[in-house]
Amino acid sequence: MSMIQWGIIGCGNVTEKKSGQAYNKIADSKLVAVMRRDAEKAADYAQRHHVDKWYSDAEDLMNDVQVNSVSIATPPASHLDYALRAIKKGLNIYVEKPVTRNAQEAQAIAEAVRESGAKLTVAHYRRALPMFLHVKNLIDSGAIGEIRTVQIRMWKYPNPDAQADVNNWRLQPEFSGGGYFHDLAPHQLDLMLYYFGEPQQSAGFSLNQGGFSPADDHVCGQILFKNKVVVNGSWCFNVAQSEAVDSCEIIGTKGKITFPFFGTFVTCKNEEGENTVSFVHPEHIQQPMITKIVAYFKGEGPNPCTIDEAVVLMKIMDSFTIAQKI
Repeated sequence: MSMIQWGIIGCGNVTEKKSGQAYNKIADSKLVAVMRRDAEKAADYAQRHHVDKWYSDAEDLMNDVQVNSVSIATPPASHLDYALRAIKKGLNIYVEKPVTRNAQEAQAIAEAVRESGAKLTVAHYRRALPMFLHVKNLIDSGAIGEIRTVQIRMWKYPNPDAQADVNNWRLQPEFSGGGYFHDLAPHQLDLMLYYFGEPQQSAGFSLNQGGFSPADDHVCGQILFKNKVVVNGSWCFNVAQSEAVDSCEIIGTKGKITFPFFGTFVTCKNEEGENTVSFVHPEHIQQPMITKIVAYFKGEGPNPCTIDEAVVLMKIMDSFTIAQKI
């Protein structure tokens, strides 16, 4: 496969800047078709982004002879169905995060991938960003010694407009799998897997404190990795605006690394002193990941994030939100 010709299923907001324009800025990659159930919005997207074809039915897009790879960028509730259909058609697949609503659905995709030999990558794109690769290099080089514990805090102020929006699928568990935890935590927890390897066990609980939507707004969890690293996470989407925080502290025997998951700096403090490095993310934040995916689809590189890795992530999320729902 010399040219990766993409079709986007679900050309909504997430594709406007993060990914959609990147497909045409990578060698041997081209966006040839887009799909959205709202035909008017699909046509508008295609016109604005100079895409030749648009569809209002995913089946029509997947049957387009020009399309050999699909990006599934719909809400998580439909990821399983679209992925299985694309696998049967022999297409390459790039699935937005979270890969599914729960581990059971993710496992079904994994089994289909193994049986078919299809190529599928999950959109944990922070793995390819220079900022988070810098953190990995600090860890692997022993800059803060042996890692002992990680403290994650993601606390946000509840936006009344977003809470009241009946079209906000992120707060509808039947569409998203949960609430804002399911939207944001996959980025954070996937990086923990990327940095520390295979988990040994995980546990936690979730609850709806504020009652602003059907989704739980407070999640706590712990992960013990096989290398004895312990991760503690707290996600609360119902705090005072003054107390909002996005923080990750990785503490070792010789210091600590601090950074925000949705920020642009990394601070390393150790026996030699303290140093902060600032980063500028790419214009299209998924472009570095998509570059790796294009190489993988062409048979010129490894899979940057497999479905099996995503299954492990979803099992951790389930252990926080399903096993001990309060």
